[in-house]
Amino acid sequence: MPRPADIPLIKPSDATSWSQCRRRVWLEHYADLGFAAPVDAFSQHLIESGIAHEQAVYQRLASTRDVQRATSAEQTSALMAKGVEVIYQARLVDKDNGITGSPDFLIRHPGGEYQPADAKLSHTADKQVIQIQLGLYRRMLGARLPGIVYLGNGEQALVGDEANEVTENYITDMRNLLASRQQPQARYSHSKCNACAYREHCTPEFEACEELSLLYGINIHVAEGLEQVGIQTISQLAASDPADIPDLPHLKNEGKKRRAVLQAKAWLSGEVFQIAPLAMPAGHWVHFDIEANPPSDGMQEHVYLWGFLPPGYQHSDYTSIWTDQGAEDESGWRQFLEQIALYRQRYPDLVLVHYSNYERTTIRNYARRYGMESNHVVVYLLGPDSPLFDIQKVVKNSLVLPLQGFGLKDICKHKQLVDFQWQDEVAGSQWSVVQFRRFVEQQDATARQQLKNSILKYNCDDVIATRRLEQWLRANFEVRIKGVSVD
Repeated sequence: MPRPADIPLIKPSDATSWSQCRRRVWLEHYADLGFAAPVDAFSQHLIESGIAHEQAVYQRLASTRDVQRATSAEQTSALMAKGVEVIYQARLVDKDNGITGSPDFLIRHPGGEYQPADAKLSHTADKQVIQIQLGLYRRMLGARLPGIVYLGNGEQALVGDEANEVTENYITDMRNLLASRQQPQARYSHSKCNACAYREHCTPEFEACEELSLLYGINIHVAEGLEQVGIQTISQLAASDPADIPDLPHLKNEGKKRRAVLQAKAWLSGEVFQIAPLAMPAGHWVHFDIEANPPSDGMQEHVYLWGFLPPGYQHSDYTSIWTDQGAEDESGWRQFLEQIALYRQRYPDLVLVHYSNYERTTIRNYARRYGMESNHVVVYLLGPDSPLFDIQKVVKNSLVLPLQGFGLKDICKHKQLVDFQWQDEVAGSQWSVVQFRRFVEQQDATARQQLKNSILKYNCDDVIATRRLEQWLRANFEVRIKGVSVD
């Protein structure tokens, strides 16, 4: 049966959105219905980085082979018939199956077969999206040889027949999805929806029906399990007795059930529930936060800013370690260790406060990177008597908040909670990365300094925010310090 002409073609580029949310990819295809959405600055930066990586691969191939650009499916076929070594931006179309795609490169194997190749910022080709995309190209080409992936770390990887099953599943689901003019059902996911350009389109629907997955800790599996036992809405969950809820996947013990019920109550009332004392260490607290440039173009992660707020806790007390580029990475790391040694000497009871486990993980990774696991400061930081204190973990374990996530900004910007506002409203961790990369690319000294100052201001606000969070916790909840309860 021929494919109806009004159904959009399936594209490899759809796999990214499809892997996140079926509704999202449907909305993108039917943008003519009024669902078009802008691209945020960080996503745009990733797009630009991907293009730069693709160009770098193009230059390497062009230095040793004949590379010719294709501008249509017809020209692609003509270049393949001529046996051109490398075809750049090839156009492939399988009208019978409703599939089209444009691999970055088609590379002619000595045996005459063409292999599809893509440049990806990823450091692995095992990601489902990459498997689907290369699988589709191979399918359209009828290729026996594997596809090639030029990874962001400078290495190459192959995608072969192992990707066939996931590729066929993708095609089948996309056919069903695009055949309908009615948007598919969807569940809320804080991590995915929070970063989605269509959030404002979907959220009112979720809120109107009191979608259970709006609640922190209630993922799709828990929501489905609750619905199967007759708990369909947030109000119904809030009215439930935890003891009456049967054991469900990911919701099996009394503590988790009680928390789920309290989370529903918090959502409806705006209340905060304390379920355990806040275990807060005694000592001199130094608030600590880092800003890092993710790995790209073969470079490792680079912490360009290590920021601290020591006692005094004012903007004027903020101090930092900054490095201009990845080549100074080890220098910045060693300066960080020296700063910790100074704080340890000044405050024998040092508490190095951070928000989430990222800082601890980064310290461990840096120690391995530079072969310094046995360094006395590293041992101090990562050992059994470590001064590192993850305040997010304590908040999660002790409080039920009327929020969908436990991000620092979620809690601190909330008017009924900490109510601390960053000086730059749009600043965030991804914003910081974009600003730093602009700093690296900027040639004008004044503009560079302005970009650096904006990042420093944001990082200073981050550590002041954890200080304000500390004060809010101490002022409003039961705190246990070294086994002593303090109201």
